Amino acid sequence: MKILLLEDDTVLADILVDFLQEEHSVSHTYSMKKALLLSEETDYDLYIFDINVPDGDGISLLKELRSFKDETPTIFITAFHDTQHLKSAFEAGANDFIKKPFDLEELTQRIENIKRHFGLSSLVEIASGIEFDTQNHIIKKEDISLHLSNKQSESLHYLYKNRHRVVSVDEMLQNLWQFDEMPSGDAVRTLIKDLRKYVGKEHILNIRGEGYRFE
Repeated sequence: MKILLLEDDTVLADILVDFLQEEHSVSHTYSMKKALLLSEETDYDLYIFDINVPDGDGISLLKELRSFKDETPTIFITAFHDTQHLKSAFEAGANDFIKKPFDLEELTQRIENIKRHFGLSSLVEIASGIEFDTQNHIIKKEDISLHLSNKQSESLHYLYKNRHRVVSVDEMLQNLWQFDEMPSGDAVRTLIKDLRKYVGKEHILNIRGEGYRFE
């Protein structure tokens, strides 16, 4: 997974980066502003944010990201032990919360839970009888294996990760293509049409005038 870590404690940051890099690709920054820039440049699978950093706080950062429809799962790590910060974090859109000091194994288990819940493992059961191999871009349905193009695979994975809401064509264009490589909206609709044939129309709903929702 690609993880963005926002942590200003240099000792803890070094420990976390060394630990997480054993299995993941990690970008680390001490700055809220730099974290925002990094999130615009890269499509991360997970955010791990400290609440207090020198130029702001992780909660405000997450609120801003959520306002841009960035639904990347987020774990907060913090030295605060009061319920008010816990409440504020979840109201901002956090998915989990871990209090310092913590054992690295606890962080591992929380990350594994996020992976299961958001379909971030390489092999995901996206529906009954349908497995999606996100690494090799293959849909396994009964005894049939369907090979997807890279963009079909990315689009299906994006819809699945955001399955609790409607995703517009414009959002997909902005998040899955570089600006100078963007196809037309009609090309995206054709891509989705093909995916619906592969996984079933009942799993990728066409919400007229709004976009698509994975069921």
